[in-house]
Amino acid sequence: MVEDPLKLRTELPRPDVGAEEARSLLAEHYGLSGTISELGSQQDRNYRLDTGERRYVLKICRAEYEPLELEAQNAALRHLGKRLPTARVAEVVPSLKGEAIESVAVRGADYRIRLLTYLEGEPLTRRKHLSREAVAALGGLAGQLASALEDFEHPGLERELQWDLRRAGPVVLHLLTDMADQQRKKRIAELMVGAMRRLQPLTPELRTQAIHHDVTDDNVVSRLDVAGRAMPDGVIDFGDILNGWLVAELAVTCASLLHHADGDPWFILPAVKAFHAACPLTEVELKALWPLIVARAAVLVASSEHQLSREPDNAYVEGNAAHEREIFEVASSVPSALMEHAILSAVGFAPDSARVTGESLIQGLGPTDVRQIDLSILSPLLPEERWQHQGLPISLLQHAAHAIGIATTRYGEYRMTETQLRSPKPDATFALHVDICLEAGREIVAPFAARIVRQDGLLVLEGAEASLFLEGVGAGADLEETIVAGAVLGVVSGEQHSYGLIRVQLCREHGLVPPLFVVPRQAAAWKHLCPSPAGVLGFECDGPEPHSETLLARRQQHFARPQKNYYLKPPQIERGWKDHLFDIEGRSYLDMVNNVTILGHGHPRLAAAVGRQWSLLNTNSRFHYASVAELSTRLAALAPDGLDTVFLVNSGSEANDLALRLAWAYSGARNIVSLLEAYHGWTVASDAVSTSIADNPQALETRPAWVHPVTAPNTYRGEFRGADTTDSYVRSVVKKLTELDAADEKLAGFICEPVYGNAGGIPLPKGYLDAVYAMVRARGGVCIADEVQVGYGRLGDYFWGFEEQGVVPDIITVAKGMGNGHPLGAVITRREIADALEKEGYFFSSSGGSPVSSVVGQVVLDILTEERLPENAQVVGGYLKARLEALGQHFPLIGAVHGMGLYLGVEFVRDRETLSPATEETAAICDRLLDLGVIMQPTGDHLNVLKIKPPLCLSCESADFFADMLGRVLEEGW
Repeated sequence: MVEDPLKLRTELPRPDVGAEEARSLLAEHYGLSGTISELGSQQDRNYRLDTGERRYVLKICRAEYEPLELEAQNAALRHLGKRLPTARVAEVVPSLKGEAIESVAVRGADYRIRLLTYLEGEPLTRRKHLSREAVAALGGLAGQLASALEDFEHPGLERELQWDLRRAGPVVLHLLTDMADQQRKKRIAELMVGAMRRLQPLTPELRTQAIHHDVTDDNVVSRLDVAGRAMPDGVIDFGDILNGWLVAELAVTCASLLHHADGDPWFILPAVKAFHAACPLTEVELKALWPLIVARAAVLVASSEHQLSREPDNAYVEGNAAHEREIFEVASSVPSALMEHAILSAVGFAPDSARVTGESLIQGLGPTDVRQIDLSILSPLLPEERWQHQGLPISLLQHAAHAIGIATTRYGEYRMTETQLRSPKPDATFALHVDICLEAGREIVAPFAARIVRQDGLLVLEGAEASLFLEGVGAGADLEETIVAGAVLGVVSGEQHSYGLIRVQLCREHGLVPPLFVVPRQAAAWKHLCPSPAGVLGFECDGPEPHSETLLARRQQHFARPQKNYYLKPPQIERGWKDHLFDIEGRSYLDMVNNVTILGHGHPRLAAAVGRQWSLLNTNSRFHYASVAELSTRLAALAPDGLDTVFLVNSGSEANDLALRLAWAYSGARNIVSLLEAYHGWTVASDAVSTSIADNPQALETRPAWVHPVTAPNTYRGEFRGADTTDSYVRSVVKKLTELDAADEKLAGFICEPVYGNAGGIPLPKGYLDAVYAMVRARGGVCIADEVQVGYGRLGDYFWGFEEQGVVPDIITVAKGMGNGHPLGAVITRREIADALEKEGYFFSSSGGSPVSSVVGQVVLDILTEERLPENAQVVGGYLKARLEALGQHFPLIGAVHGMGLYLGVEFVRDRETLSPATEETAAICDRLLDLGVIMQPTGDHLNVLKIKPPLCLSCESADFFADMLGRVLEEGW
């Protein structure tokens, strides 16, 4: 009997050829020498040779591999070298005899050797995280390769190979024969049987051609893009090339991605779309894709276990075994029917999902007999933090049922009650079921003919279209195994004259017990598999669908384009609580940038005060009412002695604009000295003194003549660096003032942030403002402290930023946190400066200082004091800064950590000596943090600084979550 060559090969160990023997082979057959190092392989030996000028790969395989197979690999490389200009492949290097393949003997054993050029680049397998762009690029690369090989033919492609997915079933059965772990053996076998059962009817329609069959994260090499992300652009290791199913090419690629997926099989979909765009697949091939991915996962795990049983010291196999087990776990985590729909949807092939209909489960209901309860993000039933209370949905159902008779939750609703705080993954918030509260003892009837199954406390009706899962129905023991539509199933469980609860869920896939909730990304596929039960309930029970993309399109159509939004694909944020934000799908995000809401989001005391004042009065500040006087008095009391006069406005831009007007009016001059790299607002005047090129790329070329920027005293990356730079930076101001003096130009004033907020919270050089303020005042100018971002307790150690410099300005501007998101700002100054404005007439701001605004301002101050938020900024801010500095010890991308309190900045640089800004990396890091549940944005002229200015209620737990997620991004990649 002739033995199966495939079985023979699975038993073969790697060639027993050491590095020194490989060196001899290179010298003898290729005339090459240099530094040699071993590369990994499962059943071959590969050595990399570095000659100093070029690098090569010596490939050694056992003589059992036919020369014809090796010739096919070489021919494919030559073919692709001509047909695949967008990707790199190796070149075949002939031996000294001019042969592409040489037969050799080492210590009595026969081998075949080949030499290829070495492709520079890092394999993707070394990166735990792959960006969506990298995943799509890998799928696209596999598709381009498959398309280029469509017309490649060679007799060596007809081969017996254990990796050929056409033979996955028998290969796995063979490999499992001597697996010691019986539980794992059973799992692999069961998964494989399920995959083969789904695959078998599809195989007659699967196209075959030449395929690489191993375009994996381990067999592609990548180059870094401008953002530091690894992007695949080269393919290596053609050892598995054969004539096989075209779709198997994609299946192998997708399977390799699953150990980067963090447990989410949807991770592969960008690769599927990109492959399909480069090499279109049929609907049947797409249906076969997931079963083939499962089969590949089973082959990988079984093969590595089998190989390690024969070669325990094979470090390459051992190193890959953990990845392969993870691939298997992800592949076995979801039903094939679900992934089939997700894959078809990704490329536009998904079928329409018809509603399952039948008799009404609950007879005799009218359209007004049932009350739906709202558990969504926007629900009025979930005020403040009530949504976190365990058992809340049931108690709300019971309360509603007592009022109207029957109450139900909503199918297809993203429920706030399932949201968890500080989660790196989206929570399973999408409801695939409904709970109904109604009087106990009411009859429940079968909506369709079905077979009855009792399963773990559930009553399951297996019908022709779907299975119906019922919980809370007391079905008698005499219920027949098969029933007709309309047959009584039982009654609602519960005591007489009380209310009971039933749970209703449909599933089209027989034998599958679906989850009650799923994550938003998987909702569309699960909705197809588990449709709404409305068609069998007799009343509507569906929640509203969010239409975030449509909403964004409307925003972009009608909202002026210069009014930008965060992120290219922004989540639809509709709720906030303390230091957290929530999108419409129930995803929670830690808010690390919202310095507008200084108290935190959704503060109940502030909301109540605003509601009460609105119900009483809201008008403009020219009327006489108490709150405007009270707020003005309190603001004046917060300022240093002498600054006793207050203007109330709507924003920081207006506050800075007014401060400049006051400087002009008081001094009788026009010239203003400002700092480079600064941002002060969007009005004509405040924009004029803003020189940040991140906010306005033309800022330096479009300043009016009365604006005189001076060198930014940035002690980290400025013209002068370090602590002892005060004199150097002051000299740049002296130079500017001397120029104005020489031109006989009078000075109106000087404006700056007392802490360099736009650069990430960098403190100014010690004594800088003291020296500059003195020179400005000596020339009749006034000194403006822009505290809009850095003041009002955010710095922790200081209520006002100018206190850190030990100076007192002539004018203070404040806004943002002053109103906790309500439009409120203020200018605080001396009486004589304020009175100077009357020469130009009176000042008026319609909403500035309105009754509501004034109440808001007072309540914010009350809460700041009573909840000790500045002290919290000091403690938590110091803790967070220490954690961020510790990250800087491990990751050279972190150049510095700036700031104090809860105004911090992490500056990313590509080189700590040159301080080359890591602009693109910073943007990509912010996007990755969003995926992990953190809202973060860049700042600075180079957009390379994380601006960390969260609500002052930030907890140490939240600070840890942010630092942990940032560390994870820096460790895994972005």
